[in-house]
Amino acid sequence: MFIEPNLSGERRGWIEVICGSMFSGKTEELIRRLKRAKIANLKVEIFKPAIDIRYDETKVVSHDANTIHSTPIDNSQTILLLAEGVDVVGIDEAQFFDDEIMHVCEVLALRGVRVIVAGLDMDYLGKPFGQMPNLLSIADYITKLHAICMKCGNIANISYRKTNQEGQVLLGEKDTYEPRCRKCYHEK
Repeated sequence: MFIEPNLSGERRGWIEVICGSMFSGKTEELIRRLKRAKIANLKVEIFKPAIDIRYDETKVVSHDANTIHSTPIDNSQTILLLAEGVDVVGIDEAQFFDDEIMHVCEVLALRGVRVIVAGLDMDYLGKPFGQMPNLLSIADYITKLHAICMKCGNIANISYRKTNQEGQVLLGEKDTYEPRCRKCYHEK
């Protein structure tokens, strides 16, 4: 699906971004693509922010409990050091990474690496989240996934926070967030 023809023989990289609200299947899709790359005998490395320990300290875990081993990191520049000689790099929860994540993805793609990034495109206020807008702007391929609104059953694109806690970053699961469509989100 994402293989570009290359007649020169040199390996070309690209950036794929998977985005959407919470519970839309972003991590599930990231894991699916990475496992397929492994089946194809490609060398794959997966990274996630060290602060994300909701399900596991080292694994990327979807809400459906699908898992893949990853390396937790505090700084996106670390990816460049640890991804030497790989074919595919997966990055989960990209919205939590520092300002250099876009540069890191660009460098990897220029090295001939397929970069697959997953993250929330909007925060709980419906505003662009972290570095995701920048990553979307440089992506070669974008997949926007939707959840199902917990109020009306339509497609949902906003992660509604069910608590009064403020601050853009609040790691949580179904007890803290639920997906909502635009109409139900604004009705609160």
